[in-house]
Amino acid sequence: LVESWSFLDTVESNFRPLVVIELAKGTKQETIEWLTKRIVDKKANGGAQLLIKPLVTENGVENIYLVGATHLRLLLGAETVGLVKECSDNSMRTFTYSSRKTFKHFADDNHNFLTMAECQYIIKHELENLRAKNEKMIPGYPQAKLYPGKSIVRRLLTNGILVQIFPLHDREELKKLSHSWYGRVKVGYQPLDDIRCYFGETIALYFGFLEYFTFALIPMAIIGIPYYVFAWEDYDKYVMFATFNLLWSTVILEVWKRMCAILTYRWGTLLMKRQFEEPRPGFHGVLGINPVTGREEPVYSSFKRQLRIYLVSLPFVCLCLYFSLYVMMIYFDLEQWALDYHEEHESNFSSLMLYVPSIIYAVVIEIMNRIYRYAAEFLTSWENHRLESSYQNHLILKVLVFNFLNCFASLFYIAFVLFDMKLLRQSLATLLITSQILNQFAESLLPYWLQKRYNRRMKKRMCSKKTDMDLSLAEQVNMEKEMGTYLGTFDDYLELFLQFGYVSLFSCVYPLAAVFAVLNNITEIYSDALKMCRVYKRPFAEPTANIGVWQLAFETMSVISVVTNCILIGMSPQVDALFPDSKMDLVLTVALVEHLLLAIKFIMAFVIPDKPRDIQMKLAKLEFESLEALKQQVRGFQMQLHFLLIHH
Repeated sequence: LVESWSFLDTVESNFRPLVVIELAKGTKQETIEWLTKRIVDKKANGGAQLLIKPLVTENGVENIYLVGATHLRLLLGAETVGLVKECSDNSMRTFTYSSRKTFKHFADDNHNFLTMAECQYIIKHELENLRAKNEKMIPGYPQAKLYPGKSIVRRLLTNGILVQIFPLHDREELKKLSHSWYGRVKVGYQPLDDIRCYFGETIALYFGFLEYFTFALIPMAIIGIPYYVFAWEDYDKYVMFATFNLLWSTVILEVWKRMCAILTYRWGTLLMKRQFEEPRPGFHGVLGINPVTGREEPVYSSFKRQLRIYLVSLPFVCLCLYFSLYVMMIYFDLEQWALDYHEEHESNFSSLMLYVPSIIYAVVIEIMNRIYRYAAEFLTSWENHRLESSYQNHLILKVLVFNFLNCFASLFYIAFVLFDMKLLRQSLATLLITSQILNQFAESLLPYWLQKRYNRRMKKRMCSKKTDMDLSLAEQVNMEKEMGTYLGTFDDYLELFLQFGYVSLFSCVYPLAAVFAVLNNITEIYSDALKMCRVYKRPFAEPTANIGVWQLAFETMSVISVVTNCILIGMSPQVDALFPDSKMDLVLTVALVEHLLLAIKFIMAFVIPDKPRDIQMKLAKLEFESLEALKQQVRGFQMQLHFLLIHH
């Protein structure tokens, strides 16, 4: 590998732009020269050994630069990041340049061996790993301090010198993907492999989960329809439906783990080794020594962080939860007013007015969720977490707790304090349908409309200018840099998590919830696909082996649903009539049934393997081969040592 780096040429006549770097307007020339030199410099000199050229417009060279790489450089980068590819014998192995000939579809002249998303991921990795050597500051900006080992790109971003880095769309590939994905309405599976090749594993897994969850909801929807039609007010017949729901929620989550393992093994990310995490861009502190790496980097007291979490963040979250409950009580006052109004007038208008408080409350919930999200992001950033994973875990915990209480507190109150099943059904239906409509509008339709307006304006402006440059590339870069940035799958998973709650927590009260969830998810697949292809900048591919902390979140929700459904069944008149003398016996029986169902749930989770047997065998075989290769290396070293000792 070292020899390969030394012979690597940084000049390639057929330059293919992969990544765009936008610098702030007025960036000093010495800064630009220093940065471009570091990007093209050889690895031995601390550079990234990439290709870079400015985007030339009618005004000359602006503040936008295009980054690419030679084919050889990308292959060596694939080894550095640990990409896993398919071999000629159909096994999946970590790519190494020395064994490149053993990989399927590899040829020295085949520039499509690595997908464009993989190439862009390699370039991002190399840019982020550009580190300061002896520089004390960014040239031209004395306030932008550097120290040995500090990521140059992260410092440029935090100081506002670097505006953004984003990967370019491949227009031809995007057109093909759009047509097969959402271009025509069809009954069938999504092209997950194509989505993975274009957007990377994280986004492909989200769409895989969305599709799987939608199919998994269909049995619930089919069973729920006759319950709605034939037994609307008769809650005594919902015992079987609730029991099926509990088993269903366990099975679908366990089967998803297997599906996830099949997909990620095929894509190679199941075998990728987790890289050592670098400090996140927003992390700051006093310069010190990292005890693990021995490198100089900012150090921040964990005690100070804990103080910020427990003395500021926790009280703030509790205050927000209290405010959410206060808004909920106002909603119940409105419900009572609407009921009184209906009893007094008893007209069609008064009947419609019964739904108004729930609709208003659903809108208020969505607004509160979004405002709280910004506050949670600010607080979690202020807590100054060193690692991105730690930051994400604290943010997800804050958001999930608030969203859960904000969305479901009123339903728990109606069910277990007011004991009003009719109001519970009405509120659940209104909250579910209203939140789905609002999410579709806010997340897809509105951004798409705004982006379409901007694109029309940009095309008119570009077409009116007569220049000799490559208009299509300049137009593409200028249009894409103004597009919104896709902030990850957080909001998409959160929406599915809340939907799962609406479907599973009170399933025995409103069995039609699954029907509305299926209809919403079918449109969600198309609207999210449209959003990814037309509304946002192309995100960098991020390799992942699973859906992360969201798997635990869904499993926790399914456990809570066991408890709520058991209590609802215990409250039904039919079950209540079985214990006319002692309510304590009823409580104990419900608790026993709930514990039995939880036991069955955990046994099923244990019995169903997370990975199919064939994948387990393939992983075991790879591990065995790795150990054998290591033993061979050790034996070779021992023989060399023995040879040297004999001759001395």
